[in-house]
Amino acid sequence: MNELARLLVTLALAGAAVTFLGSFILWLTNEERRIGGALKRVLQGPSEATLIAQGRGRGAGLSVTSGLFATVWDRGAWCMVYRLDEVTGAELLVDGEVAARVFRGEPRKALDRVPATAREVVLRLVFDDPRYPDFDLELWTAGDETRREAPTAARCAQAANQWLARIESIVRRPRQPVVSAAPPPPPSAPPPKVARPSPPPAVEPEAFDEDDEDPPPWDDDDAAPDLFDGDYENEERGN
Repeated sequence: MNELARLLVTLALAGAAVTFLGSFILWLTNEERRIGGALKRVLQGPSEATLIAQGRGRGAGLSVTSGLFATVWDRGAWCMVYRLDEVTGAELLVDGEVAARVFRGEPRKALDRVPATAREVVLRLVFDDPRYPDFDLELWTAGDETRREAPTAARCAQAANQWLARIESIVRRPRQPVVSAAPPPPPSAPPPKVARPSPPPAVEPEAFDEDDEDPPPWDDDDAAPDLFDGDYENEERGN
């Protein structure tokens, strides 16, 4: 009995571990989470509008706050960032035909009807960039009806039409002129040199000349006689 209980506990723990590991892998590889994280990183903040082509690993997002528009593919591994004024337009293709479009400087072609069924629904974004001028989001393709929780073709067309309205509001905004960076200021001129007064010439001390010096008073011949001189004493006694 104890062995059976131990076996049941082991199986329960193993099942819980497998379930947790599977849930973690699904969370780690979740398409929406990875694309959302990539957009937040390149847009310098959360995306204010996001469109994801489910099952294709592609998406697009924009941020009016930062003034940036980004496209994502390979589930967020690759991103391309544009300024909002680099967005030229977009068009909605249903089964290869342009059903609606909006471009800068052109009147908008509105979507006449939302298709109930379609083989393909694609939103093409167009940018003012010679390297990557467009980006296709395949929102619906044949065979998506077999995917779990896949949206319908009509919902995909409606979502693309909403994005056409966003693109229209972007392209109607006046383009901001690109201001080149100001050149660096010229190096400041060196301070003027101040002439320092030259030091006075060194005066060499004059050589001592014994002939030019006055003799000391004790060497004067006319000086008073020495009181201890013997001749002087005799002279005094004679007097």
